[in-house]
Amino acid sequence: MTGVGEAGTVTVRSGPSFDRLYQAEYRALLALGWTLTGSREAAEELVQEAFLDAYRRWEVVGSLERPGAWVRRAVMNRSVDVHRRRRTAEAGLRRLHAERTPAPPDPDGIDATFWSAVRSLPERQAQCVALHYLEDRSVDEIAEILECAPATVKVHLFRGRQTLADRLGRTTNERWEEGR
Repeated sequence: MTGVGEAGTVTVRSGPSFDRLYQAEYRALLALGWTLTGSREAAEELVQEAFLDAYRRWEVVGSLERPGAWVRRAVMNRSVDVHRRRRTAEAGLRRLHAERTPAPPDPDGIDATFWSAVRSLPERQAQCVALHYLEDRSVDEIAEILECAPATVKVHLFRGRQTLADRLGRTTNERWEEGR
């Protein structure tokens, strides 16, 4: 990245460029956003806003050891806002006696029922499950991204798996042996 210093001198900072980060992470972040929101449009908006914030703060974000983790956290944090807005809108619709329509089938062939169940989990559980099963991230990587202890990630994964198994009508072992 290039910038103009105090005395008009040009400074060049080494490290990953923003463009390379964007190209390397965009698709994975879009998949993460879709997994957490259930909407491609919402996911695209989340990812673009996260990258915009990263670009605006590039002096700080670009100097991080893993700037992709910063952007990933920004997407996950924004997904919480999407859920809050969605819950507020749904409550308003219920008050107006409007019926909710079922989600359209997933054109990419991903198990829409499963990911819908993931989105219904508490936010941290959904984030841990999505990072682990969608992005194939280790517990340590998830802990780093979420800035929490690995033991906390394990608890969220365990509880998320239990809840998903209950909601999907399978035992935990049946579900995860088939899916992994």
